Amino acid sequence: MGRVSKWIAFVALAGALLVASGVVDVRVNVRDRVAGAIDLFGEGEKPAGTPPEAFWKEGGGSPAPAPASAPTSFADLAERVSPAIVNIQTSKKLAVGEQGPHPLEELLPPGFRQYFQMPREIPSLGTGFVISPDGYIATNNHVIEDVDTIEVHFLNGGKLSAEIVGRDPSTDVALIQVKPEKDLAFLPLGNSDQVRPGDWVLAVGNPFGLEHTVTAGIVSAKHRSINDPRSLQGRFDDFIQTDAAINPGNSGGPLLNLGGEVIGINTAIRQNANNVGFAIPINIAKSVLPQLRASGKVSRGWLGVYIQAIDADTAELMGLESKKGALVSKVDPSGPAAEAGVQRGDVIVEFNGEPVDEMDELPKLVAEAPVGSKARIKVLRKGKEKSFAVQLGELENTQELAKAEPEAKPGAFGLQVQTVTPDIAQELGLEETEGVVVTGVEPGSPADDAGLRRGDVILEVNQAPVGDVAEFREALEGAERGALLLVSRAGSQIYVPLKRQKG
Repeated sequence: MGRVSKWIAFVALAGALLVASGVVDVRVNVRDRVAGAIDLFGEGEKPAGTPPEAFWKEGGGSPAPAPASAPTSFADLAERVSPAIVNIQTSKKLAVGEQGPHPLEELLPPGFRQYFQMPREIPSLGTGFVISPDGYIATNNHVIEDVDTIEVHFLNGGKLSAEIVGRDPSTDVALIQVKPEKDLAFLPLGNSDQVRPGDWVLAVGNPFGLEHTVTAGIVSAKHRSINDPRSLQGRFDDFIQTDAAINPGNSGGPLLNLGGEVIGINTAIRQNANNVGFAIPINIAKSVLPQLRASGKVSRGWLGVYIQAIDADTAELMGLESKKGALVSKVDPSGPAAEAGVQRGDVIVEFNGEPVDEMDELPKLVAEAPVGSKARIKVLRKGKEKSFAVQLGELENTQELAKAEPEAKPGAFGLQVQTVTPDIAQELGLEETEGVVVTGVEPGSPADDAGLRRGDVILEVNQAPVGDVAEFREALEGAERGALLLVSRAGSQIYVPLKRQKG
């Protein structure tokens, strides 16, 4: 094969590899290398919807009534909403030191390779939708994060440069704006709280650069948590699951009800699954977008506690009547909760009058509360109910307002421990010399099954501190039903229930 033939074969192979590259993780990837989707410029009749000013002041309009019977075609709906759905094309320039070898470098004579050592651009592709006639466009944060240029392509072939107004990594919602010469078509925002599993939905976007692809399906489920690392420990995960097909390039596009309202923002897929996609509920976006428009960021309340779910064993050992609530495993000493008197081991069961039945409900309630406001929280402390008034701080992206600690399997005895000395504390990076450190776990034992391992530091037994090995052994011997251990591992703390072996 000659040099020209090799060149052609390499380019064909490179193209195939680029097209085949898709979603790296559960998030619908913005790094698609397929270009060419062009979309709408808002011409023609605007979809019926909420006036923009009412949206910014009130967070959207009332939902449109859905047809009484199943539709025979989605064509009219797709045609009506398409003028407000856009293709977002971005690019990022890489410096010479960041780019690595050029893919064609090996095919070139050594003397020519230097010409490929220059900055290159990485194109990306996503979707968005116009939410006001003056050019505001909603999309995903990961579509426009860390890019140098943003170009919005409209249905009639028009193109406009866009600027970032604001973005919120925690919910993966972003707001960008173009400067149109005339009003744009826009989509009304619905009410995702009223969406039910089984409802028809429509997704419109640009998967793999295939502009204005329309897919239909139903709402498969609500309140899904996908634990995506991009969403900051998944603390605000509350996704709508749908079987309407979404793929790389659909990110930031709308999930629509039959009234033509946006009820979600398509943002993620499950790999190796058939049509298991996830959308951010539009009510979450409606709580975020006005803040992004006003200040470019989102301010959230901060309580300053680490929490975990309560399993049956933990509830039994703590004498709780149910598994409801969020168990406080650590209190930030500089946080609002500590100042108000909340303690480790408290079970938060109510926040500002709202019951906390599941652990993951608390972070959302705290985040929605205004920064600086007084919040009333109700806790169970050793079987007794207590109330506190907490003045909420402001959550930073690096802080944990209510961290969900890893699950712990029920444990048992069979541990070798050693008193924490100053030398051990320094070696393990501990701030204080308290508790006992696990130096051995019997292989195959219940303690091994529970996930306890060398290096774990046990601070409490049944919510009483242990200072040395003698106190630890004494506490375990007096625990007839088992023991609830407070374990410190890699800077985090979690309660682990230990059950005695039967037999």
